[in-house]
Amino acid sequence: MSQHFIAYTVIHQPRRLRLPARPIPAGASPEDIARCLFDEEMNQRYLEQVAQKCYQPATAMFQDMVENGFKLGLGMSLSFLRQAEQWDPELLASIRKLVAHPNVEMIAVEPYHSFLFYVDIRRFVERMTWVRDELERRLGKRPRVSDTTEMFMANDIYFALRAAGYEGAVLDGREWVLQWREPTYLYHYRQRPYLLCRHFRLSDDVGYRFSNRGWEGWPLRADTYAHWVREAQGDFVFVGWDYETFGEHHWQDTGIFEFARRLPEELRACGMEFATPGEAIDLYQERAHHLPLPEFPTTWAGSGGVEFFLSNGAQQAVFQLMHHAYNKALLTGQPALIDLAMWLLQSDNLHLIQWFGRLGQEAEVSAYFTPREWWELGPVGIVTEIQNVYKQFIRALDAAI
Repeated sequence: MSQHFIAYTVIHQPRRLRLPARPIPAGASPEDIARCLFDEEMNQRYLEQVAQKCYQPATAMFQDMVENGFKLGLGMSLSFLRQAEQWDPELLASIRKLVAHPNVEMIAVEPYHSFLFYVDIRRFVERMTWVRDELERRLGKRPRVSDTTEMFMANDIYFALRAAGYEGAVLDGREWVLQWREPTYLYHYRQRPYLLCRHFRLSDDVGYRFSNRGWEGWPLRADTYAHWVREAQGDFVFVGWDYETFGEHHWQDTGIFEFARRLPEELRACGMEFATPGEAIDLYQERAHHLPLPEFPTTWAGSGGVEFFLSNGAQQAVFQLMHHAYNKALLTGQPALIDLAMWLLQSDNLHLIQWFGRLGQEAEVSAYFTPREWWELGPVGIVTEIQNVYKQFIRALDAAI
């Protein structure tokens, strides 16, 4: 039976593109280019909506939970922090208070929620090193453990995080990666960083299936879930949830907040203890097991592979444009333009068109997150205008080279 329960949750809001694409005037400054590329009015609108339904009540809930002994790993993208600083300082203050609690550990996520590791692994190392300092500066805690983007992990990414100096990293515990192993043990590939494997079934029971009335486990009670966790064979159960699980993916009337508030008591009643990801490393590193890491990446998105982001022609075309935009920005040598190119590497710009030409649950998830304002353009129009955003940026860099 497992002994420790380790919870990790991550907050992200994308820096959404402005569609339809705006022409960028010749000689435009980086600030003017950014106004053409990104729809900040839409970003503010969505942040305020999600804050009311999720961020504010979920933060208050987690604050109460940690004050009563629960422990939490918390990650957030720079994109979210940037928006909260601009448009909801009260929310940011409450998150800072939560982070300051001794039972909360900061987890360093890739700051732009991007695919930088695919186009420039050295700069990825640099940014993952930088974000550790940046989170400490902004929120007062220095991360020991890293997430990437959507829990992407592969052989090369592991060594990049090692070069960035992380003690631990998280990945999704898919069967095709673990093979005969269980996600309930601590692993490593080359000593450090240690690897915590998200128990994707127990995580998704809450993150995805909680409000599904067609699921055989519905309605999920806290005592039932605590029993499932305790009965998992191994040292610990590491669960990973989007912060938006609480109030956004599952609305308040589903009982998700009551479930979460009740869960610590039920876990204690089953004999479970709580630990943060870093504490789990301290507890179990002496008996960590070797885990061969694949050359193809694993992720917690979709079915667990990169195909969620690169499976259709529309995604593949945007991915090519991401490369060209980034490479051309490098040629300018201007940090502000390179920074804009890194924002354009956000994985969301691939996630939001996963539905193109596809049916099924994954396509439905992608369509759910696609801004409703975009649908006025139609499916083909959305894909075309996203490509046009990148094309406009690439052409605008002519004057800078």
